[in-house]
Amino acid sequence: MKNTMIACAGAAALVICGCDEVAPEKTACACSCSDQPTVKLVTLDPGHFHAALVQKRMYPDVDKQVHIFAPKGADLDMHMGRINSFNDRAENPTTWDNVVYTGDDFLEKMLASKSGNVVVLAGNNAAKIDYILKCVEAGYNVLADKPMVINPEGFEKLQKAFKIAEEKGVILYDIMTERYEVSTALQRALSRDAGVYGEQDKGTPEDPAVTKESVHHFCKLVAGKPLRRSDWYYDTTIQGEAIVDVNTHLCDLVQWELFPGVVLSPADVKVAKARTWDTLMTQAQFEESTGLKEFPAFLKKNVDSSNKLKVKANGAFTYSLKGVFAKVSVKWNVKAPEGAKDTHYSMMRGTKSKLIIRQGAEQGYKTALYVEPCDGADVASIGKALTVAVAKLQDKFPGIAPKKTDKGWQVVIPPALKLGHEAHFGQVTEKYLGFLKNKDMPAWEVSNMQVKYYTLMEAYKLSR
Repeated sequence: MKNTMIACAGAAALVICGCDEVAPEKTACACSCSDQPTVKLVTLDPGHFHAALVQKRMYPDVDKQVHIFAPKGADLDMHMGRINSFNDRAENPTTWDNVVYTGDDFLEKMLASKSGNVVVLAGNNAAKIDYILKCVEAGYNVLADKPMVINPEGFEKLQKAFKIAEEKGVILYDIMTERYEVSTALQRALSRDAGVYGEQDKGTPEDPAVTKESVHHFCKLVAGKPLRRSDWYYDTTIQGEAIVDVNTHLCDLVQWELFPGVVLSPADVKVAKARTWDTLMTQAQFEESTGLKEFPAFLKKNVDSSNKLKVKANGAFTYSLKGVFAKVSVKWNVKAPEGAKDTHYSMMRGTKSKLIIRQGAEQGYKTALYVEPCDGADVASIGKALTVAVAKLQDKFPGIAPKKTDKGWQVVIPPALKLGHEAHFGQVTEKYLGFLKNKDMPAWEVSNMQVKYYTLMEAYKLSR
């Protein structure tokens, strides 16, 4: 491993445009004519383990030297420990060369240093939108963990950030890992097959045509080790409530699956109902998660009379998108039962069948996709269409196969296609790097990121 601690962060600037159009502030060429890597990563104030997962693998054309700007403290220590563990592992070790700056002026140094051209952001969600705005104003591309914003005031800044990013020709993108989960990708593909799915049912507020539910746990393993969370993670004015945090993923999937490639607008969204509720955590459970023996002073306001911490970690809302009703729900438990993990449930209902992802005890807490005919549907016809559809999908999903069940079919997915949540960060990063290289990020990505956060903010306001 190689880590360099520095008192100042001066470094050679990096060109992020073509040879013929070198911007005045940039002093080195990083375009395709150069032998140098075209991308240099900068990590800013990493406070969440997702920042490290971007570096769990190496990437072609990405410089192995990564500049990290952050305040001293446990968040940085945990981040460096994870990166070093990737460098030190026996199988496929990474070779990241970390240059760390920890001065109090870490943000100003990062903005001025031009140490790279892509800023990775995952941490304090209250501060994140200000980091994003300052980075795009300084001409940096940004790859940000969700959520980009956690309240309506932040959303106004996000709209400004997207406008500035367009003006400066940089790419602002959030890390939507769940698109790469294979059962979700297959659910999307089969929902486009009229023989299997029929037309999209519209549903109602009481009986939505799309339901997505996500269950998470504060205490769990990441990269094979117990996850240590920062104390601020339990202050939802900093981390964000679940209604605007994990629901970012679920809203993204609703848009991505129902209307692939469609440019959406806020006028397409109508939130019908929304609510939030608390998870209670004992002092012992808090210590297991954070390593701290007492609740810090800034969390005392959320401690009840029985000395349990109230975390507004749960949120659900129902809304319509272009007339299709969907419900998204996120629940946080303190710790999973033995053998269990975070779980995901997803149902899409067409006029012929329902496509359902389950991840409970019956599935061994691994995602499984089912095709279940709707009442009155022609079961034999759907079965034939599913056989044809699965055959057509072999190039993209080799080895998948339909298996008859009491209610319809399970689409059996080979283990080789189930890469796992942590690997999805590398897949998102690859996609983002492709957008940078080819300058081909679709217009719908930009519009739909903004619509997604508009939806979350409308639900947030209604939940009050």
